Order: sequence, then C-alpha cells, then structure tokens
Amino acid sequence: MRLNLLAAALLLALLAHQTELVTSALLLWLGVAWLTVTAIRIEFSHLRPATLPWQLVPSLLLASLLWTDPERHALWIWIWPALLMLPQPSWMLGLTVALAALTWWSVQDLLGFEQALFSGLVMLILVLPGLARNRQLQPLQFATRQRVRLVPGLPLWSAHQLTSDLRRERARCRREGVHGELLLLSSSRHLLWPLAQNLCQQTHDFENCYRLDRHTLAALLLSRDEAQASDRRESLLKGLRSPVKARFTSLNAIGSLEDQLLRFEKQRTSLEIDSETVHGR
Repeated sequence: MRLNLLAAALLLALLAHQTELVTSALLLWLGVAWLTVTAIRIEFSHLRPATLPWQLVPSLLLASLLWTDPERHALWIWIWPALLMLPQPSWMLGLTVALAALTWWSVQDLLGFEQALFSGLVMLILVLPGLARNRQLQPLQFATRQRVRLVPGLPLWSAHQLTSDLRRERARCRREGVHGELLLLSSSRHLLWPLAQNLCQQTHDFENCYRLDRHTLAALLLSRDEAQASDRRESLLKGLRSPVKARFTSLNAIGSLEDQLLRFEKQRTSLEIDSETVHGR
C-alpha cells in the first residue's frame, strides 16, 4: 500500500512539473504532499477513528483540478465512480455525488451537447454500482465502529465492549471472591494514545483496557484482595508518565457505567477511590 501511494505521488509530481498553469500545478503538488504523508503514516492509521472520511481530500483536489484546468484534466472525471465505491459516511457520499455532477457540468462545454449527454449517461451508469457497493459496505462500517480491538497488538477495546465485560467481570468477582475495580483515566487528546499504550503495558494479560472517547480510558483491574488492589493502584499511578485524572471504583460499588462516567466528569480532584471500605480519597 505504501509503495502504491508513493508511486501515485511520483506520477502526480511528474504531471505537476509539466503543468504550465500555476493553480493546477499547486493543486497537483498538494496531492503529492497528501499521498506522501499518507504513505509515511500508513502504519499508524489504526489510531484514526474509522469514520474519518479521508476521501474528502482527494475528492476536493479532483474537483478543484477539473474546475481550474478542465482542458488538461477532463479525462479525470472518470475517477469519480471509483471514489464512490470506497466506504464513507452518508454525508461524504452525498458530497462526492454533488462534486461529480458539478464537475461534469463544468466540462460539458468542451465536449459538445451530444458527447456531454453521452458521457453523463455513462457516468450515471458507473456511479450506480458504486452507490450500491457503498450501501453494501455500510453494515460493515457500523460493525467496524463497534469493533472490539482498537489497536493491533494491544489489549485496547471499545466502549461497547466495556459494557458487556463489566457485567461478566462483576459476576466473576462475586463468584470467585476476588477484588475487581474499574479504573477511569482522563488526559488531553494528544496524550491519549501514548497513555493507552502505557496503561496496557502495566495491566496483566487477563485484564483489558478500553477507549471510551477522545479523552477517557478505562481498565478492569483484578486483584486477590483489597490490600493487593491498594498496592496496584499506587504502582500503576506511579508508572503513568502522563498527567491524568483517575478514579478507582470497586465493581461491587458500581451501579451503572453511565453513573460512573457522570461522577468522573464532575470529579474535581486528580484522584478518587470508591470501594466498600474506602471513600472520598
């Protein structure tokens, strides 16, 4: 994938070098920069939310090229059906269709009435399978947003998974007599992923961590008893390199996950511990 992106960037660079129109050359160089940066950072793409419409950049660049230099790039109008086949949110799909229609309208003067009408019909025929394909992918997109493991190689799971795991771990703690706690962590947005990696490294293999939103992480911690849990709390907080707001709550003291998140949001101190024996610390 990286080699394909770099090859595409090289081709655009050659086109930009041969283009005389300054605006068109600038747009092509922007495309080169976007493809190059994407190729370099492709291995970190799992850190991006699945719903981010990366197609917005090539769609806008393609439309701009067709508007500014239609004589040179008129054939590029046939790229639209391919872009419509890619998975994307509904609003992005509508925007892509609108951009395709507007750019076809902008180049029709170059083609003449008969050719413009014929090309429009062919474009419509090609667009419809793309829309159908995209509609088939929408259930998969929803499943992807609910996917459990967020980062390959790390026990980091989605908020959807925490809801079911919380019930299971609470039942197991009562059945086996072990001490379980829900840890909530909050940090700035740009520190969240390093904090998530740090948190996953400090948990056991049988414990899971969760990303609740762009600022909040959670973990289900299991210990033999309250004494061991207290030691783990201290060592875990010392091992976190980022400044955080933290809340530890015994699983037996949890009413619902929504209540815990509301209390955590209203928390003013950097650390709160809720358990059967410890309160208000």
